[in-house]
Amino acid sequence: MSDFFQNGTITTLHRLNKNRLTEMESELQEFAKQRPMGLVLPSLFSELTGPALKPIVEEISKVSYLNEIIIGLDNANADEFAHAREFFSGLPQHKRILWNDGPRLRKLHTQLLEKGIAPKEQGKGRNVWYCYGYAIASGRSEAVALHDCDILTYDRQLLANLFYPVANPAFNFEFCKGYYYRMADNKINGRVCRLLVTPLLRALKKVLGPLEYLEYLDSFRYALSGEFATRMDTIKEIRIPSDWGLEIGVLSEMYRNQSRKHICQVEIADAYDHKHQDLSADYIDAGLSKMSIDIAKAIFRKLATEGVVLNKEIFRTLKAAYFREALDAVEAFYSDACMNGLSFDRHQEEKTVELFTQNIIHAGDHFLEFPSETPFIPSWNRVVSAIPDVLDRLKDAVEEDNA
Repeated sequence: MSDFFQNGTITTLHRLNKNRLTEMESELQEFAKQRPMGLVLPSLFSELTGPALKPIVEEISKVSYLNEIIIGLDNANADEFAHAREFFSGLPQHKRILWNDGPRLRKLHTQLLEKGIAPKEQGKGRNVWYCYGYAIASGRSEAVALHDCDILTYDRQLLANLFYPVANPAFNFEFCKGYYYRMADNKINGRVCRLLVTPLLRALKKVLGPLEYLEYLDSFRYALSGEFATRMDTIKEIRIPSDWGLEIGVLSEMYRNQSRKHICQVEIADAYDHKHQDLSADYIDAGLSKMSIDIAKAIFRKLATEGVVLNKEIFRTLKAAYFREALDAVEAFYSDACMNGLSFDRHQEEKTVELFTQNIIHAGDHFLEFPSETPFIPSWNRVVSAIPDVLDRLKDAVEEDNA
């Protein structure tokens, strides 16, 4: 059930009317005449054989207001790229596939590396960055939305809700973040957001006192959602993290670049399910373990840029404050699950909290040990300044691959 409560420092747009898809798509068709829309789909080749992407493509093929679809394809050889072109051929909209492992884009990537302005790590962050670069180069879109390719509960309403706040000329939003609740298989999901992000932000408030940045992050109902939409001018100036801190990093960039009144979150689904990551309790460089470290590091780095002094004593205190907050969260979610007849493994939840507690210390140690680390990929404004014709090169490479 939706609500209409507003809290925090950003606007929350609710899904109060569940039967408005046809009307919304008609309005978006009109908005598109003034503000053309493009969709970015970052994908691994393996997702083409998964259960989610084919139904997603079938739904998107029915969307008439899209002026452009940009598919970022990672981990694909020549035969797999050919298969991907066939896979996405059913989309009637103007579409382009960025073959990130192809010789043309690899050559461009090498040229950017030589200038020190290329993403150093392969992953979703790099994929999204190149897709955004192509969106700028193509000039076909004024508003761009992004969502993952592993959503098992996808429908067109999700996309319409995501676009509406930034596409509507009567609104002044520059950035829109999607939110939803995570439940599947009769249990509550979303462990990293529930058991790491929210308790960590509230522990940081206890330890550091009230800070506008922490209040801002805590205003998002699902800060780690991979679904967001933004205006094109914003895309040109944001720096995208290359690791698992992508979602938090994008929110931090919006905090730096935009007034809070230009930022909103919107309810995009009644329920949401996607591919789940393993906990990887014994290996900190994979799964939710690595994700939790990268997210904590992203928050610590942003706090440092806000002038907050972080040291070992603060991290030691933060660990204790977080642990108490997270255990209280487990208790709250246990009550919520029981009330709704859902299964709840308290032992596994508390094991997850214990892992995240240790990983906060790992993240703090890494932050103190490598103070000069710059995990952000440069903004496209900077890249164009260094190589004025880079967007033309990128566009030519993509067009030749898709010819």
